[in-house]
Amino acid sequence: MEPECGLALSARKVEYLKFILKTGGTVRTNEIASAFSVDPSTITKTLAEITAAGYITHVPYHGVSLTDCGKIHAEFLVKRHRILSLMLVRNGLSPQEACREASRFESHVSKDAIDRICHFMGHPRQGVCGEITHDDGCLTGILMNSALS
Repeated sequence: MEPECGLALSARKVEYLKFILKTGGTVRTNEIASAFSVDPSTITKTLAEITAAGYITHVPYHGVSLTDCGKIHAEFLVKRHRILSLMLVRNGLSPQEACREASRFESHVSKDAIDRICHFMGHPRQGVCGEITHDDGCLTGILMNSALS
């Protein structure tokens, strides 16, 4: 489990975590399967892997919910997408192009890089896909890193 760098999960697992966060509570396996047009048995196997990583709790026949660590990580995943999309829009892409392009490479961008980009952009509050939230690492981590240099 490596939520600090943001590179620990496959793109599909990232999308599942973001979906669970968006629903805001316990989500049934069939809801996830339906939302992603995937067979429920495939979802169950993938959710078991995410559970083993500590991001969700899975109670068979009741559903899944984010752990505290999972919620923090899912919030970062959403922020990462929104920061990268906004950066691309500010560099000439349409919002739709930016969202599509960010989705193609975002899983390769670490939390540290996102915090630095966010700082450079002035800690924007609104992205092309929605509100951008900030954590202590984003707001103070850069200052601490530069003070240590």
